[in-house]
Amino acid sequence: MTNPDEHIYIFSTQVSLYIDHEVVFCSIFPTSLKGAILSWFTNLPPYSISDYDMLADKFSAQFVTSRPHHVDSLALINVRQEKGESLRTFMERFGKLTLRIKNLDPNVVLHHLISLTWSFRR
Repeated sequence: MTNPDEHIYIFSTQVSLYIDHEVVFCSIFPTSLKGAILSWFTNLPPYSISDYDMLADKFSAQFVTSRPHHVDSLALINVRQEKGESLRTFMERFGKLTLRIKNLDPNVVLHHLISLTWSFRR
């Protein structure tokens, strides 16, 4: 189970490359599902979905707990290089975290990296 909004975005983008018709979107949507999520879809009451937007909204609402939690720049304060972790691995982990933060000011990243450098010297 991954972010339902991301699933909707990926599905919509891929299908719209070939066709732009809501009925087809709704018909093809279950082919992108597996397991319990497919079971949820197949158990929807008949005729309960009137268009693709409604399907996307119901899907997102049903799997809201699978969304990743919001991360802000304060998360950078707690990032430390773990004992035995290579600098390369740490920097990859740090970089992935910064990509999850929306509208992150590059100056905040630079400030945090500089403060980490000072803590390494101690």
